[in-house]
Amino acid sequence: MKLLENAKFESLTNNLSLQARDVKIDGRIESYSCKMAGNDKKLYKLLNQEGNSPNDLQALSPPQTGLGSSSVSPKHNDSYTAEMADACSRKMLFYLISTLNASFQPDYDFSHAKSEEFSREPSVQMVAEAIDGSLTGILGDTYAQLRSQLWAAIEEEIQLSECIVYSYHPDLSSDPYGEEGCLWSFSYFFYNKKMRRIVFFTCRGMCYSLQNPMNDGRFRV
Repeated sequence: MKLLENAKFESLTNNLSLQARDVKIDGRIESYSCKMAGNDKKLYKLLNQEGNSPNDLQALSPPQTGLGSSSVSPKHNDSYTAEMADACSRKMLFYLISTLNASFQPDYDFSHAKSEEFSREPSVQMVAEAIDGSLTGILGDTYAQLRSQLWAAIEEEIQLSECIVYSYHPDLSSDPYGEEGCLWSFSYFFYNKKMRRIVFFTCRGMCYSLQNPMNDGRFRV
């Protein structure tokens, strides 16, 4: 995966790295081309060894937004079906894992991540609502002022109406956000097949007092 330069995303990433109340926010938005680069070929070979096909389906976990695939309303996404929610191709899994490797390098290696650590989400709308809810609850007016700029930049880069959204939710042993003090986190992949591009939006909220024992709790935005 090749990181695509995006000045607006860099600015938004800076704005999403701050402390609010007793929580330290660490957010990042990045855009990647789905063209192979660097160690991608090695990973691609690993995932497709022993005669496996890139089109073979891999099992996914239930969606992380909403109440699960069985309760998804058609008004959110007419093309969303239970079959799509339960699996993705081996090639798509390669894209997701490669994005994680590119974003978190060199500290983490996700080459052996399992398909069950990912989900396909019901719709862009539901994911946007989940993200807005997480950030508004902590940042309040600060996020309200940033929200329209954030979604406009993502729309410009990836064309949300044409996107499928996946999420990543590993167990604690492989979670890059699994350290003590992490209150919540999310990692979403906005994938546009026509553009062969992924926008990766990840964020976590850390307990500021645990990270900074000398903090007396009086820090506020």
